[in-house]
Amino acid sequence: MTRGRHTGVSRRQFLKTGSGASAALVVGFHWSWEAFAEGQPPQQRPTPNPFDAWIRIAADGTATLLVSKSEMGQGIKTSLPMILAEELDVDWKQVRVEQAPTNPTFYNHGTGGSTSVRTLFTPLRQAGAAARQMLVQAAATRWQVEPATCRTRGGVVFHDATKKRAGYGELVAAAAALPIPDMKTVPLKDPSTFSIIGTSLARTDIPSKVNGSAKFGIDTRVPGMLYAAVARCPVIGGTPKGVDASKAKSIAGVRDIVEIAAIKSAFSSAGVAVVATSTWAAISGRDALKIEWNNGPNAGESSTELHAQMRTLTASAGTVVRNDGDAMAALSTAATKLEAVYEAPFQAHAPMEPMNCTVDVRADGAEAWVPSQSPHNARTTIAEIAGLPADKVVVHTALMGGGFGRRAMSDFVAEAAQISKAVKAPVKLQWTRDDDMQHGFFRQAACHRFKGALDKDGKPVAWLDRLSSTSIAAFMFGGGRAEGTEIGGAADVPYAIPNLRMEYQAAKSGIPVTFWRSVQYSFNPFAVEGFIDEMAAAAKVDPLEFRLRLLAEPRRIPPTGAAALDTQRFKATLELAAKKAGWGTPLPKGRGRGIACIYGFQTYVAQVAEVSVGTDGKVRVHRVVTATDCGRVINPDIVAGQMESGTIYGLSAALKGSITVKGGRVEQENFDTFEVVRVDEAPVIETYIVPSTEAPTGTGEPATGPIAAAVANAIFAATGKRVRRLPITPKDLV
Repeated sequence: MTRGRHTGVSRRQFLKTGSGASAALVVGFHWSWEAFAEGQPPQQRPTPNPFDAWIRIAADGTATLLVSKSEMGQGIKTSLPMILAEELDVDWKQVRVEQAPTNPTFYNHGTGGSTSVRTLFTPLRQAGAAARQMLVQAAATRWQVEPATCRTRGGVVFHDATKKRAGYGELVAAAAALPIPDMKTVPLKDPSTFSIIGTSLARTDIPSKVNGSAKFGIDTRVPGMLYAAVARCPVIGGTPKGVDASKAKSIAGVRDIVEIAAIKSAFSSAGVAVVATSTWAAISGRDALKIEWNNGPNAGESSTELHAQMRTLTASAGTVVRNDGDAMAALSTAATKLEAVYEAPFQAHAPMEPMNCTVDVRADGAEAWVPSQSPHNARTTIAEIAGLPADKVVVHTALMGGGFGRRAMSDFVAEAAQISKAVKAPVKLQWTRDDDMQHGFFRQAACHRFKGALDKDGKPVAWLDRLSSTSIAAFMFGGGRAEGTEIGGAADVPYAIPNLRMEYQAAKSGIPVTFWRSVQYSFNPFAVEGFIDEMAAAAKVDPLEFRLRLLAEPRRIPPTGAAALDTQRFKATLELAAKKAGWGTPLPKGRGRGIACIYGFQTYVAQVAEVSVGTDGKVRVHRVVTATDCGRVINPDIVAGQMESGTIYGLSAALKGSITVKGGRVEQENFDTFEVVRVDEAPVIETYIVPSTEAPTGTGEPATGPIAAAVANAIFAATGKRVRRLPITPKDLV
């Protein structure tokens, strides 16, 4: 998704409340919009709300963190409380976690871009340290001793000289009356004393998911709720011209038929909703509708023509986004020249829980239950449709059965809000799998055209990469730099090639695109790491050794996002993956190893894949070894889980599913035509973490990026056949 940085917290951005027997110490903190959406045009950034999260310390000593980030399987309701508990110096058993309410009191709730831990690590430490300091001061005042002579452990303040002790709960009322410490000077723990951060504590969200008490968006039930299903034009962007609802109205349970408009700010489509007393009745009613559609401007669009357009675009010069040396001159005089075209298709997000939400629009306010990565955007969308101020809209953030960037959008919220407003009742809108597959937003389709050159000694001297893709920036934000969301992982090539040039041209397309897990890092590394392997083969140098030679010089590559790439950290990550995979050791007959690496979301990931190819061309991935440098690790098990999850997600895109368009219509409908890797096809995945004391970085997305290239490079090692197009199909290999 997007990239961000922490921008500091001032003393005035803290809050404390409490009085009497029910007093609680409450510490709040705020950080700016850049923490979630760096790179968006300033005019798209909302005015920050005053607080993003609070610590609450109750009289019984429990500490509660109100988490503003959405839990969608990434373990954020464990990692963030661990940071708090560490710096607060409270027993982990005393920590509770709650979902922050989405209202103007709390700031941006956006979850994506692998930003949650890396942007909240310092603010949470500061908040915990501030609360701890206030509690120590309260104890020292009570005992008439110097605060420096007190210490804390497990939610208790100790004064060893007098053998006095007091639990945090005893000190809450007194601490609440104290001034908030200056955030710039509040002392933080020495990391060498950490006892919670860096441990594999069990996830807090697992018990409720195992016993069935966890409530996902699809589980929402409210009094008086009706159900809705929406018919949308099969051609993307089409609108209803005429509706015959007579048969639909005759179906038992159908209450109303509502035409809904396209809402530009939410990127939603026009359609016809059937409202009923059950989801089944609503879907049955929708199926009975007879609708004449105006197919709109995208009726002639096809994937075939789009890829032809991109191949044509990459045959000529585009906007220069990086230009080191003189690649054109070096290409003209080089001893060995290479050319290759790499292509990647549209991809669906395909979360297990299809889009859904429940909205209740009333004259005096609105309430919604939304499994969303952007509940603040959902609130804004509902307010716009209902004609209400934002402070009259309450959005409850539900658990999500997968997000992957799809649930950062609010199109389905716009639909539900319109329906609820029209029927004057709470409405649960449920998309089907087919709806989700054909009417959502997709990962960009892309095409790279490379030219490379080696000198007479096999050293790379030139690299020209011309990239064309459909553009998220162009689709969502209109003007500006259309390449802003497309070039990561390609413009910041880490290898020491003296003449390196990259150009970009956006392809014209009406197919809606948005952030897909790892965004541009999901397709650019396939091409970049594939072509670097081709250069290694042409130079007759081992692919690992070829990379290491080009990373030998300590350098920092200028960033395309928030932080520069450190070639030495990159090199160490590659070396760890290769060592653990047994690079260079014999493999069973018919198998090959491939290696690939990326720097994305400020994290380094290298992967080695062991692959075999059957006589029928079917690819079997037996083993994947992943190494990552993600800075200081909060919870190693969660990091490993995210590496595994990202690998499987990327592997499905590499070997299985793709979205194709014909006549403006998505051809895939369900998991029979958009396949994913199944349990019996999943490889053994091993994860190794490079020890680091650097600040934490993102782990939710980076492992999605290199796996396609690692597999393709392994296929070449096993068969001598080069793969340059995704998904990899048997017909490409027989």
